[in-house]
Amino acid sequence: MASSRTQPISPPLPRRLIGYARVSTEDQLNDAQVDELKASGCRVVHQEHGSGASRSRPVLAKLMREIAAGDVLIVVRLDRLARSVSHLLEVIEQLEARGAHFRSLRDPIDTSTPQGVFSLQVLGAVAQLERALIAERTKAGMKAAKARGRLAGNPGLRERRPEAVRAISAARQRAYIDDLISSAQTWLPTVRRLRPQHSWDDVVRVLNRKGHDWTIERLRRAVHRLVRERIAEPALIKRARRRPPEDRLMTLVAGIALADPDLTLLEIGAQLERMHERTPRGGRQWQASSVKALLDRARRLGLVVPDPAPRS
Repeated sequence: MASSRTQPISPPLPRRLIGYARVSTEDQLNDAQVDELKASGCRVVHQEHGSGASRSRPVLAKLMREIAAGDVLIVVRLDRLARSVSHLLEVIEQLEARGAHFRSLRDPIDTSTPQGVFSLQVLGAVAQLERALIAERTKAGMKAAKARGRLAGNPGLRERRPEAVRAISAARQRAYIDDLISSAQTWLPTVRRLRPQHSWDDVVRVLNRKGHDWTIERLRRAVHRLVRERIAEPALIKRARRRPPEDRLMTLVAGIALADPDLTLLEIGAQLERMHERTPRGGRQWQASSVKALLDRARRLGLVVPDPAPRS
């Protein structure tokens, strides 16, 4: 007769309450925010000095990379986290993608409760309405200016005034940084796995095989900019050492396997062929055994490489 004993169910891990405090200038203190966050149960509070108008916040970026499923990110007020409703919704979407939650102590936002989710949906609707109203006012203003015989656009820029040119350049730089930060989660992890052991050319080829559209110069410039903003590690831009061909192939195969753990040995080999990589013996056609030998070598050297997917 089969035993009726059941395996004991382990209790769920307690949720971590993680605080985030921010002030605008170096001479301001986070003490009041830190005290309030600790009183709410946060054992760890990450503190940052940075303007509310900028998304370039290295402490927040590092926190978003390290937060785990079930964790709750807590702030005192919404304006301590985000510069706008759209930015707030973007951060919360990133948290949800990682299985984490968000709570504001002084606002009715707590994504772990139905009421908080409803409040967030209301905010989303308000943001959409705000964008529509801005677009409508812009169109009306351009139409009125045209009726008065005025040219649309920035008159200072048309006249090449230095202050106007500088302002436009600064705005473009801010937009560039914002785009890099918002897209970094889709490509920066691969760069971290491959640099500086691999050349920029190898990294670009791996990324573009995953559907990106990088050039070597654009990727180098993007990573250098994130390093200057202290969002990426300086080690990523170090010069790659010249490696024996087999070592380069080993790290390249390991990087492909890490970037997409669902690939089979044959699929990894097919990627290498599309990248015009020769086998260790100089051949053009990759066999599963050659790929497996390189992955096994990477494991022996201490690289944490996932097992390839079973052959379908």
